Order: sequence, then C-alpha cells, then structure tokens
Amino acid sequence: MATHHDNVKQQFGEQANAYLTSKVHAQGPDLEYLSNLLIPHSEASLLDMGCGAGHVSFIAAKYVKHVTAYDLSNEMLSVVAQTAKERGLQNITVKQGYAEYPPFADNQFDIVVSRYSAHHWHDVGKSIRQLHRITKPGGKLIIMDVVSPGHPVLDVWLQTVEALRDTSHVRDYTPGEWLTFLTEAGFIINNIARHRLTLSFDTWVKRMRTPEQLIEAIRIYQETAADDTKSYFELQADGSFTTDMMIIETKKAI
Repeated sequence: MATHHDNVKQQFGEQANAYLTSKVHAQGPDLEYLSNLLIPHSEASLLDMGCGAGHVSFIAAKYVKHVTAYDLSNEMLSVVAQTAKERGLQNITVKQGYAEYPPFADNQFDIVVSRYSAHHWHDVGKSIRQLHRITKPGGKLIIMDVVSPGHPVLDVWLQTVEALRDTSHVRDYTPGEWLTFLTEAGFIINNIARHRLTLSFDTWVKRMRTPEQLIEAIRIYQETAADDTKSYFELQADGSFTTDMMIIETKKAI
C-alpha cells in the first residue's frame, strides 16, 4: 500500500533538477534574511530540514561550520551533493529520512532551518517536537513557508489549488497554527516576518508535472472564484497568483 511518504518521494524525486533551477526556490527575501542571520554563527552546526534541492544549504555553507542537508528524497539529496561538489562547498553532508523521525542526537544542532518543506510533512506537530529535541538549548529554529490567510473561504481556495497541483501537498498552515505548533513544542518566538510570493502559473504546474486534467481543473476553479478571493490572491488572467509567505524565527530555551 502506497503511503503519503511514498507519494512525496515520487513527486519530488522525479523533479529534483527542476527545483534546483526554480527561481522561486533559488532566490527571495527570505534567503537574504537567512544570510544576514547566519553572519555571526561561523562555528554553528546547521540542519537544513527538508532541504529539497539545497538552496538553504548552499547559502548556509558560506557562513556556518557544517551543514546537514536532510530530505526524504534520495534524488534531491543526490542533486545537493553533486551541486555542493561543483561549487566547492565541502562542509555539506546529506542524510535521508522522514521529517517525523530525524535520526539525530538530542541537542545536536545550533540552528535548524526549514524552507518550503513543512506543508508536505505528514505530521507537523510531531516533526516540530523532534526538531525541539535535536536543537541545542539556546539554539534557533527558523521556519520559512507559504501560509494560509486563515479566513475559511481563502483557506479552502488555497488548499484546493495546492492539492490539485501537487498530490503530496498536506496543508499551508495559518500563522496561528504555526505559533501553536511551535510554542506547544517548547520554542520561544523571536521574530515573525511576512511577504507576498508571486507564483507564475506555467512554471508552477510544470515544476510538479501536474497532469493536464488537473491543470484544467485548477483553471476552472480559479475562474469561478469570488471576486474578493481573486483580489486577495491577485489572480491574473494566465492563472498566476500571489500568496502569503512567513519567516518565523524561534529559539529553544536554555
């Protein structure tokens, strides 16, 4: 019987190189934020949780002592290892596994970063509790992900287009849900930043190789949306739209 984890492996394993070259993943104000945050942490050990094609790992490797790139997809990890080698980044190692069962020691990492990964995790609450376990006292956890606006109508619209485009999608959580996950796990919220993320429809569906039938379903769903929903997501004629993205910086109590 195929599981959610199997679905994630297949979806992203087949598209590993597409994520390496994706502009949405390779650039953005969140990566600039991360670069500035890491400057004073030259001796840190950092975990890139759900590393994908390794964009966080490549930036972090310039600032910290060691980076562990961790992901469910072996194909993604192969892309990370090969790209790190090509770029001369010798302080990156890769490790395969589940978000819910990270095979790391208690208090192992100074910094844990997760970017555009958590909305695929099977059990976010369990995963965050595990991240608390493996983060050192006084260490940082930084979550960067698309978030739901929270309003029921807008939430349903976003989750629907995400799930039609990518069957491994679980949920874009609301800011309130994120604060609950993090504080219940024991993290202290240090800073929250928000920006808008524009998704080009054509590259958005091609990156995930969405079947034509589901692409058509997304277009019909977009066309029939209420005007206030279209306005909030800045829905364009070609299907491109803009959503919310948050950076949540936390620490583990000493």
